[in-house]
Amino acid sequence: MGYVAITDDAIWANHIEGSKALKQRILSLSPGDIIELEVDRIVGRWEKMKNGRDGRSTSGIKPIGPMKEIWKAFQSRRGETVEVREVRTADAYLAAVSETLSEWNSPQDEAAFRDL
Repeated sequence: MGYVAITDDAIWANHIEGSKALKQRILSLSPGDIIELEVDRIVGRWEKMKNGRDGRSTSGIKPIGPMKEIWKAFQSRRGETVEVREVRTADAYLAAVSETLSEWNSPQDEAAFRDL
């Protein structure tokens, strides 16, 4: 479990305390990659920010989808420190393993098992 102070419209990996693994995970993402985080007990999706104009990578992630509005509301709590950790939702897990089970992605299997 890590901690981050609410200081910006984004979360910066270098501002995460207490979890070297999460900090390194965010830094290892490519621009546009998605990570799911639980921030102050709320799970949402975050996107790695684009590289800077000079080509250097950024250490920031920005909220996307419904998390964007939630994080916007968090801005009234600037300066407060909240818990943050990476989570894996069922959707993310299923998307990750779907390619490993590609032999089951046939029209015949769909017809046979679609109602299960």
